[in-house]
Amino acid sequence: MAVNLPTNMLRSFVAIVDTGSMLNAAEQVFVTQSALSLQIKRLEELVQRPLFHREGRRLALTSAGDLLLGYTRRILALHDEALAAVTAGQFAGPVRVGMVQDFADLLLSGLLARFAELHADAQIFARVAGTAELQEMLGRGQLDLLIGYAAPGDPHAVRTAPSIWFGEDDLITRAELPLAVLEKPCRFREAAIAALDAAGRPWRIAVETPNLSTLRAAVASGLGVTSRTGLFLRDLPIIAPGLLPPLPDVACIVAHGDPDREAPQHLRELAVELITGL
Repeated sequence: MAVNLPTNMLRSFVAIVDTGSMLNAAEQVFVTQSALSLQIKRLEELVQRPLFHREGRRLALTSAGDLLLGYTRRILALHDEALAAVTAGQFAGPVRVGMVQDFADLLLSGLLARFAELHADAQIFARVAGTAELQEMLGRGQLDLLIGYAAPGDPHAVRTAPSIWFGEDDLITRAELPLAVLEKPCRFREAAIAALDAAGRPWRIAVETPNLSTLRAAVASGLGVTSRTGLFLRDLPIIAPGLLPPLPDVACIVAHGDPDREAPQHLRELAVELITGL
Protein backbone atom coordinates (compact mmCIF):
# COMPACT_ATOMS: atom_id res chain seq x y z
CA MET A 1 0.00 0.00 0.00
CA ALA A 2 1.39 3.42 -1.01
CA VAL A 3 2.50 5.79 1.75
CA ASN A 4 1.16 9.36 1.55
CA LEU A 5 3.30 12.23 2.83
CA PRO A 6 0.99 15.05 3.99
CA THR A 7 1.98 18.45 2.64
CA ASN A 8 1.62 20.13 6.04
CA MET A 9 4.33 17.82 7.42
CA LEU A 10 6.52 18.48 4.40
CA ARG A 11 6.10 22.25 4.85
CA SER A 12 7.04 21.91 8.51
CA PHE A 13 10.11 19.88 7.53
CA VAL A 14 11.25 22.58 5.08
CA ALA A 15 10.51 25.34 7.58
CA ILE A 16 12.83 23.77 10.16
CA VAL A 17 15.61 23.52 7.59
CA ASP A 18 15.12 27.07 6.29
CA THR A 19 14.75 28.82 9.67
CA GLY A 20 17.34 26.74 11.51
CA SER A 21 15.29 26.00 14.60
CA MET A 22 12.05 24.47 15.85
CA LEU A 23 11.06 27.78 17.46
CA ASN A 24 11.34 29.85 14.28
CA ALA A 25 9.75 27.10 12.20
CA ALA A 26 6.78 26.90 14.56
CA GLU A 27 6.17 30.63 14.08
CA GLN A 28 6.43 30.31 10.32
CA VAL A 29 3.93 27.46 9.96
CA PHE A 30 1.71 28.74 12.81
CA VAL A 31 1.76 25.66 15.06
CA THR A 32 3.15 25.11 18.53
CA GLN A 33 6.61 23.62 18.97
CA SER A 34 5.09 20.47 20.46
CA ALA A 35 2.77 20.07 17.48
CA LEU A 36 5.69 20.66 15.11
CA SER A 37 7.75 18.04 16.91
CA LEU A 38 4.91 15.53 16.57
CA GLN A 39 4.63 16.29 12.85
CA ILE A 40 8.31 15.56 12.29
CA LYS A 41 8.11 12.42 14.39
CA ARG A 42 5.18 11.23 12.28
CA LEU A 43 7.01 12.10 9.06
CA GLU A 44 10.02 10.07 10.21
CA GLU A 45 7.70 7.17 10.95
CA LEU A 46 6.24 7.39 7.44
CA VAL A 47 9.64 7.38 5.69
CA GLN A 48 11.09 5.02 8.32
CA ARG A 49 14.25 7.08 8.60
CA PRO A 50 15.48 9.77 11.04
CA LEU A 51 15.53 13.14 9.30
CA PHE A 52 17.45 15.22 11.86
CA HIS A 53 20.21 14.73 14.39
CA ARG A 54 21.59 17.21 16.89
CA GLU A 55 24.98 18.85 16.59
CA GLY A 56 25.17 20.62 19.94
CA ARG A 57 22.12 22.85 20.02
CA ARG A 58 21.70 22.86 16.26
CA LEU A 59 19.46 20.55 14.27
CA ALA A 60 21.27 19.02 11.29
CA LEU A 61 19.91 16.88 8.48
CA THR A 62 20.72 13.20 8.31
CA SER A 63 21.61 11.75 4.92
CA ALA A 64 17.98 10.63 4.55
CA GLY A 65 16.78 14.10 5.52
CA ASP A 66 19.08 15.73 2.98
CA LEU A 67 17.78 13.40 0.27
CA LEU A 68 14.15 14.03 1.21
CA LEU A 69 14.64 17.82 1.25
CA GLY A 70 15.28 18.06 -2.48
CA TYR A 71 12.23 15.97 -3.31
CA THR A 72 10.12 17.89 -0.79
CA ARG A 73 10.88 21.27 -2.35
CA ARG A 74 9.90 19.91 -5.77
CA ILE A 75 6.72 18.33 -4.39
CA LEU A 76 5.60 21.53 -2.69
CA ALA A 77 6.45 23.69 -5.70
CA LEU A 78 4.41 21.43 -8.00
CA HIS A 79 1.60 21.24 -5.42
CA ASP A 80 1.39 25.04 -5.17
CA GLU A 81 1.60 25.42 -8.94
CA ALA A 82 -1.28 22.99 -9.42
CA LEU A 83 -3.37 24.69 -6.74
CA ALA A 84 -2.75 28.13 -8.26
CA ALA A 85 -3.75 26.87 -11.71
CA VAL A 86 -6.95 25.17 -10.54
CA THR A 87 -8.07 27.92 -8.14
CA ALA A 88 -7.04 30.91 -10.24
CA GLY A 89 -8.84 33.97 -8.91
CA GLN A 90 -10.31 32.13 -5.92
CA PHE A 91 -7.41 32.82 -3.49
CA ALA A 92 -7.46 29.34 -1.94
CA GLY A 93 -4.66 28.51 0.47
CA PRO A 94 -3.32 30.20 3.60
CA VAL A 95 -2.76 33.93 3.94
CA ARG A 96 -0.62 34.93 6.96
CA VAL A 97 -1.31 38.45 8.22
CA GLY A 98 0.35 40.21 11.15
CA MET A 99 -0.97 43.38 12.78
CA VAL A 100 -0.37 45.61 15.78
CA GLN A 101 -2.95 45.53 18.57
CA ASP A 102 -4.48 48.88 17.59
CA PHE A 103 -5.69 47.42 14.30
CA ALA A 104 -6.70 44.00 15.61
CA ASP A 105 -10.31 44.65 16.64
CA LEU A 106 -11.11 46.68 13.55
CA LEU A 107 -9.37 44.38 11.09
CA LEU A 108 -10.44 41.06 12.55
CA SER A 109 -14.09 42.12 12.50
CA GLY A 110 -13.87 44.18 9.31
CA LEU A 111 -11.02 43.49 6.90
CA LEU A 112 -10.57 39.76 7.45
CA ALA A 113 -14.30 39.14 7.65
CA ARG A 114 -14.77 40.95 4.35
CA PHE A 115 -11.91 39.04 2.72
CA ALA A 116 -13.32 35.72 3.95
CA GLU A 117 -16.76 36.65 2.63
CA LEU A 118 -15.35 37.40 -0.81
CA HIS A 119 -13.10 34.32 -0.83
CA ALA A 120 -14.74 31.66 1.31
CA ASP A 121 -12.10 29.03 0.50
CA ALA A 122 -9.18 31.14 1.70
CA GLN A 123 -7.49 30.20 4.98
CA ILE A 124 -6.29 33.07 7.19
CA PHE A 125 -3.66 32.99 9.93
CA ALA A 126 -3.58 36.16 12.07
CA ARG A 127 -0.71 37.21 14.33
CA VAL A 128 -0.92 40.20 16.71
CA ALA A 129 2.44 41.65 17.82
CA GLY A 130 4.57 44.79 17.76
CA THR A 131 5.63 46.28 14.42
CA ALA A 132 9.32 45.44 14.93
CA GLU A 133 8.57 41.75 15.54
CA LEU A 134 6.19 41.63 12.59
CA GLN A 135 8.79 43.23 10.30
CA GLU A 136 11.28 40.53 11.27
CA MET A 137 8.69 37.84 10.52
CA LEU A 138 7.89 39.41 7.15
CA GLY A 139 11.59 39.52 6.33
CA ARG A 140 11.94 35.82 7.20
CA GLY A 141 9.00 34.92 5.00
CA GLN A 142 6.78 34.03 7.97
CA LEU A 143 4.10 36.58 7.06
CA ASP A 144 2.41 37.53 3.81
CA LEU A 145 1.05 40.87 5.01
CA LEU A 146 2.02 43.33 7.75
CA ILE A 147 -0.16 46.13 9.14
CA GLY A 148 1.59 48.33 11.67
CA TYR A 149 3.16 51.69 12.55
CA ALA A 150 6.29 53.50 11.38
CA ALA A 151 7.74 56.98 11.11
CA PRO A 152 6.19 59.34 8.52
CA GLY A 153 7.85 58.90 5.16
CA ASP A 154 8.10 55.10 5.40
CA PRO A 155 7.84 53.61 1.88
CA HIS A 156 4.95 51.39 3.00
CA ALA A 157 2.96 54.23 4.60
CA VAL A 158 -0.67 54.48 3.50
CA ARG A 159 -1.78 57.15 5.97
CA THR A 160 -0.21 59.56 8.45
CA ALA A 161 -2.05 60.39 11.67
CA PRO A 162 -1.28 62.68 14.61
CA SER A 163 -0.44 61.21 18.00
CA ILE A 164 -2.68 62.48 20.82
CA TRP A 165 -2.52 62.56 24.61
CA PHE A 166 -5.41 60.68 26.24
CA GLY A 167 -6.40 60.86 29.91
CA GLU A 168 -8.17 62.82 32.61
CA ASP A 169 -7.33 66.55 32.79
CA ASP A 170 -6.70 66.52 36.55
CA LEU A 171 -3.76 64.13 36.09
CA ILE A 172 -1.67 66.79 34.34
CA THR A 173 -1.66 68.96 37.49
CA ARG A 174 0.35 66.38 39.43
CA ALA A 175 4.02 66.94 40.16
CA GLU A 176 4.88 63.74 38.28
CA LEU A 177 2.70 62.90 35.31
CA PRO A 178 1.40 59.31 35.69
CA LEU A 179 1.78 57.37 32.43
CA ALA A 180 -0.05 54.28 31.22
CA VAL A 181 2.14 52.54 28.63
CA LEU A 182 2.57 49.29 26.76
CA GLU A 183 5.65 47.17 27.39
CA LYS A 184 8.77 47.81 25.31
CA PRO A 185 9.25 48.06 22.41
CA CYS A 186 6.47 50.57 21.75
CA ARG A 187 6.69 53.57 19.42
CA PHE A 188 4.10 55.57 21.37
CA ARG A 189 5.73 54.89 24.73
CA GLU A 190 9.12 56.04 23.44
CA ALA A 191 7.66 59.16 21.78
CA ALA A 192 5.73 60.17 24.92
CA ILE A 193 8.75 59.81 27.20
CA ALA A 194 11.03 61.62 24.74
CA ALA A 195 8.57 64.53 24.46
CA LEU A 196 8.23 64.84 28.24
CA ASP A 197 11.98 64.66 28.79
CA ALA A 198 12.61 67.29 26.11
CA ALA A 199 10.12 69.61 27.83
CA GLY A 200 11.59 68.93 31.29
CA ARG A 201 8.28 67.52 32.48
CA PRO A 202 8.61 64.98 35.36
CA TRP A 203 6.81 61.69 34.81
CA ARG A 204 6.46 58.19 36.22
CA ILE A 205 5.06 54.96 34.83
CA ALA A 206 1.86 54.25 36.73
CA VAL A 207 0.63 51.36 34.57
CA GLU A 208 2.66 49.11 32.26
CA THR A 209 0.94 46.31 30.36
CA PRO A 210 1.44 44.17 27.25
CA ASN A 211 -2.25 44.43 26.42
CA LEU A 212 -3.98 47.34 24.69
CA SER A 213 -7.37 46.59 26.27
CA THR A 214 -5.77 46.84 29.72
CA LEU A 215 -4.12 50.12 28.72
CA ARG A 216 -7.48 51.43 27.55
CA ALA A 217 -9.12 50.42 30.85
CA ALA A 218 -6.32 52.06 32.87
CA VAL A 219 -6.74 55.38 31.06
CA ALA A 220 -10.54 55.20 31.27
CA SER A 221 -10.23 54.60 35.03
CA GLY A 222 -8.05 57.68 35.49
CA LEU A 223 -4.89 55.77 36.44
CA GLY A 224 -2.67 57.48 33.90
CA VAL A 225 -2.37 59.30 30.59
CA THR A 226 -1.16 57.71 27.38
CA SER A 227 -0.39 58.61 23.79
CA ARG A 228 -1.80 56.88 20.72
CA THR A 229 -3.38 57.96 17.44
CA GLY A 230 -6.97 59.14 17.49
CA LEU A 231 -7.96 56.43 15.00
CA PHE A 232 -8.85 53.78 17.55
CA LEU A 233 -9.20 55.26 21.06
CA ARG A 234 -12.12 57.54 20.28
CA ASP A 235 -13.99 56.55 23.44
CA LEU A 236 -11.28 57.94 25.77
CA PRO A 237 -10.99 61.53 27.04
CA ILE A 238 -8.57 63.68 25.04
CA ILE A 239 -6.21 66.13 26.74
CA ALA A 240 -6.48 69.52 25.07
CA PRO A 241 -3.54 70.53 22.82
CA GLY A 242 -0.90 72.65 24.55
CA LEU A 243 -1.36 71.20 28.02
CA LEU A 244 1.30 68.55 27.41
CA PRO A 245 4.29 68.53 25.02
CA PRO A 246 3.45 67.93 21.32
CA LEU A 247 3.91 64.42 19.94
CA PRO A 248 5.21 63.31 16.53
CA ASP A 249 2.92 62.04 13.81
CA VAL A 250 2.90 58.33 13.03
CA ALA A 251 2.44 56.47 9.75
CA CYS A 252 0.13 53.50 9.28
CA ILE A 253 1.96 51.00 7.07
CA VAL A 254 0.77 48.04 5.01
CA ALA A 255 3.47 45.81 3.53
CA HIS A 256 3.33 42.43 1.84
CA GLY A 257 5.95 39.82 1.13
CA ASP A 258 5.81 37.86 -2.13
CA PRO A 259 4.58 40.33 -4.80
CA ASP A 260 3.54 37.44 -7.07
CA ARG A 261 0.91 36.06 -4.68
CA GLU A 262 -2.51 37.43 -5.53
CA ALA A 263 -4.19 36.78 -2.18
CA PRO A 264 -1.88 38.98 -0.06
CA GLN A 265 -2.06 41.69 -2.73
CA HIS A 266 -5.85 41.66 -2.64
CA LEU A 267 -5.87 41.66 1.15
CA ARG A 268 -3.48 44.63 1.07
CA GLU A 269 -5.82 46.52 -1.23
CA LEU A 270 -8.70 45.95 1.19
CA ALA A 271 -6.53 47.02 4.15
CA VAL A 272 -5.45 50.23 2.43
CA GLU A 273 -9.05 51.03 1.53
CA LEU A 274 -10.19 50.47 5.11
CA ILE A 275 -7.36 52.41 6.80
CA THR A 276 -7.52 55.42 4.49
CA GLY A 277 -11.26 55.59 5.06
CA LEU A 278 -10.99 55.83 8.88
